[in-house]
Amino acid sequence: MELVVRSEAEGWLFEGPHGPWPCSVGRGGLRRNKQEGDGATPIGRWPLRRLFYRPDREDRPGTRLPSSPLAPNLGWCDDPDDALYNQPVKLPYPGRHETLWRKDALYDLIVVLGYNDAPPLRGAGSAIFLHVATLDYDPTEGCVALAKDHLRSLLGAIGPGDHLVVEAPGPD
Repeated sequence: MELVVRSEAEGWLFEGPHGPWPCSVGRGGLRRNKQEGDGATPIGRWPLRRLFYRPDREDRPGTRLPSSPLAPNLGWCDDPDDALYNQPVKLPYPGRHETLWRKDALYDLIVVLGYNDAPPLRGAGSAIFLHVATLDYDPTEGCVALAKDHLRSLLGAIGPGDHLVVEAPGPD
């Protein structure tokens, strides 16, 4: 199955087995040549790798994706000079990283996308996820975000071998 993110006159639209639904993308728009820190969502076709969920806020969602509960000591390395760039890390961690256990609800459900991970190329971008959107669909740092109820609904329909496709707006 392919899940598609594309631009519409009203904003960004996510098409999947239950959509279409509004979604948010990176504050830097969409880019083919994503770079670390540019805030862009990478254009392309990305495999859905696995799900992390907050066990203190969410029951384990029904999904065929491999899934694991988040823990307060789980992070994601976003330091291009680190050997574990674009990989999960245990906190505290000396390199630059994101903390996945957040006070807000944005990472209550995280689908890891197979972007820049086989192997990671230094500086090409990291921590690209499908996760929960803010109530106003504020731009992300490069991820794709859906309303929590939409993301939960989607999880029941996806599994290994499925992809997220981020389309370039307009003529190519």
